Amino acid sequence: MQSNMISMRLALAIGLGNIIGAGIFVLSGTAIALAGSWALLAFVFVGILATIIALELGELSSIMPNAKGGAYSYAYKAFGSELGFMTGILLYFSFATSISVVALGFGSYLSSLLGFSTAYSQAGAIGLIFALSLVNIVGIKKAAKADFGLVSVKLAILVIFIAAAVLLSLDSGTFSLVNFTSSPAQAGILPIFAASIAVFFAYSGFQTITTFTSKVRGGSRAAARAILLSVIISMAFYIAIVLALLVMVPASSYSISADPLSFALHHVGAPYWLTLAVDIGALVATASAVLAMILSSSRIVYQIGEDKLLPKAMRKYNRKRDVAVSGVVASAIISVVMLFAGNIYVIAAISNFGLLFSYLIASFALVHFRKEGRAAEFRMPGYPYLAIVAILLVFAFIMAMPQESLMIGAVMIIALLVIYYFFREIDEKKIIRVKLFK
Repeated sequence: MQSNMISMRLALAIGLGNIIGAGIFVLSGTAIALAGSWALLAFVFVGILATIIALELGELSSIMPNAKGGAYSYAYKAFGSELGFMTGILLYFSFATSISVVALGFGSYLSSLLGFSTAYSQAGAIGLIFALSLVNIVGIKKAAKADFGLVSVKLAILVIFIAAAVLLSLDSGTFSLVNFTSSPAQAGILPIFAASIAVFFAYSGFQTITTFTSKVRGGSRAAARAILLSVIISMAFYIAIVLALLVMVPASSYSISADPLSFALHHVGAPYWLTLAVDIGALVATASAVLAMILSSSRIVYQIGEDKLLPKAMRKYNRKRDVAVSGVVASAIISVVMLFAGNIYVIAAISNFGLLFSYLIASFALVHFRKEGRAAEFRMPGYPYLAIVAILLVFAFIMAMPQESLMIGAVMIIALLVIYYFFREIDEKKIIRVKLFK
């Protein structure tokens, strides 16, 4: 089993691979389009919240280092099967459906790079999902090493882009402080909040590390450091990229598009080699994110099955390779099917709601375990104040989500409750009654 252990560096690579995925190549431009130069504040605001949640998950993973289900496992142990089941399924679909969105981005970039029609985007996405599912099945250590290689290339390209942005803007004379002036529609609290909600998904990948804490050399303390570092490094890159984009192009010129980095490079007349390098970076970024998402989603659904809240078929696990085989296959099938759903917005809405719900329950789980006096190698600083801040902010984000997202989330919760109690009734489980107040 020792051969399947991974270093903190590889764990950090998986977290970065999932955070700095499609978000930095797609959502940075969307945030600027929504809030102008105030998008910087949105990335900082969400980054601070993500850091607090990362600290919470760091302690929770330290309390339960062998848990493979992330926030699901903490909800299950703290509050039982009912809330655990809802949290787990919402979290799993959040990761599994996100695979199709990011893979479709890969297919679009690949089609554009090869000069093919966008009609081939789905074919490229399917090929990526199939290839990276095989990488995951080979084993967690090989998947982590592959992700480390992808992340290294991706970060190097982003550093080149940031440096080139400064040089190109100065050379072309496009840089001006006016670039940071937002349009009237981009100014105010509501645009900043809209941009914050849009970029929230971009920070979600750090939870991946909590699904294999026990496999990180150095124990849960090393895993907690990897979780925290992945958020801090990602926030630094997000802010740097937004600044680079604003240096090249005025904030008011951005629109919601899938290729803000390429748009900015074309605007300042960047050489072809640089645009090509950024396109390759986008391919690497999306591939890296998909690889990490398959890994985390497969382990979450396996843990739900292991707790006997899903059929036995979901418990297939290769102990030698430390791979949740049935989970990988299930995630691949779901993500491929979702490619043909035709509405990426709906998929993203499901993903965001599931993430926010899982973070909210994880915060309450931390409070529960603290009250029990559970031992942990890593302790979240600033408790309970930071935990209260996290609960309030996550709840505010949920309430501020688009109406469609809230409706989808409500329908899913009701459906999961019906399913849970249907099977509970079949098994004639005893009803548990508690007194909330003395």
